[in-house]
Amino acid sequence: MTDNISNNIKISVKSLYKIFGPKPQSVLQAVKDGMGKPELMEKHNHVLALQDINIDMVDGEITVIMGLSGSGKSTIIRHLNRLIEPTTGEVLVDGIDVLKLSAEELRIMRQTKLSMVFQKFALLPHKTVLENAGTPLRIRGVGDEESINAEAQKWIDRVGLSGNENQYPHQLSGGMQQRVGIARALTSNSEVMLMDEAFSALDPLIRTVMQDLLLELQKDLHKTIVFITHDLDEALKLADHLVILKDGAIIQQGEPQDILLNPNDPYIEDFVSDINRARVLKVRSIMSEIEHDLPSNEENCCDFDDTLEDVIAHSEGEILKSYVVMQDGKPVGALHMKDLVKALVPRVSSTPSAKAS
Repeated sequence: MTDNISNNIKISVKSLYKIFGPKPQSVLQAVKDGMGKPELMEKHNHVLALQDINIDMVDGEITVIMGLSGSGKSTIIRHLNRLIEPTTGEVLVDGIDVLKLSAEELRIMRQTKLSMVFQKFALLPHKTVLENAGTPLRIRGVGDEESINAEAQKWIDRVGLSGNENQYPHQLSGGMQQRVGIARALTSNSEVMLMDEAFSALDPLIRTVMQDLLLELQKDLHKTIVFITHDLDEALKLADHLVILKDGAIIQQGEPQDILLNPNDPYIEDFVSDINRARVLKVRSIMSEIEHDLPSNEENCCDFDDTLEDVIAHSEGEILKSYVVMQDGKPVGALHMKDLVKALVPRVSSTPSAKAS
């Protein structure tokens, strides 16, 4: 996971600040000295959008940036491809400072290295599914029409849209339109996918299907994905590395299971308190050291990546059982049902404060 890897950072955001207003530089030092968002607005009529953002995003992993409306999550992702200029800070992609690129260099980076999947799909209404999926290559002038269509068709098939190549966006459901958006991003063959609230416009059932599709694709493709969401369940499901924002500042970041078990702020504690922990937490997060005296058989084993819900179903209500935890066919730990039950109880009970803020 991200926290154990230090030498393959794909994107690094360093000391990033964004202040909206007529003279952001004039109030920057006040923010660095500790002035918060409400006080900055009251005293200087400037909006503090981002405050000292530092994130390392590992190559081949999904970094999820999560927060409520106004937390700054979409502002961060727009800095990655420089749709927004920061007040101060650095954004490095493969060690290259995006903020120092010329207009031509930035155009090339956007076309070749960074693809974007939008909340509202952003498909060309007068183009077919096949034509929409091939748009990135067509814009770059890569290959002839036959090769572009072949590449686009490959990804249309991969996202489950075979047979819809000649339809237009208005003939598709929302979920199907977003599949076209993902196929278009994959056709570009970019190393990084930026996904800004990509599934939030979809119905809950379709949203779950799209999350599963993304994870299935990621198993094979190992893209560097930056995913923006306001939904904690979605964040916990997708993230290798989770960043939680409030009022433009990072409250906590790290491996999602660790954040759920060890929230370091009352805001986070309240936010995670009503999560279905059995469905989200995995055996690897609560297992203890391997115990060689535990018998190992099919009935007495569980998998390293099983959810606690999986184990509860397997245990058939026996709360005194213990399991050997297996990973790739080898025993790596032990799980006692009493520890599982403790993990299901949050440190604080749910209150409406964080959800309503």
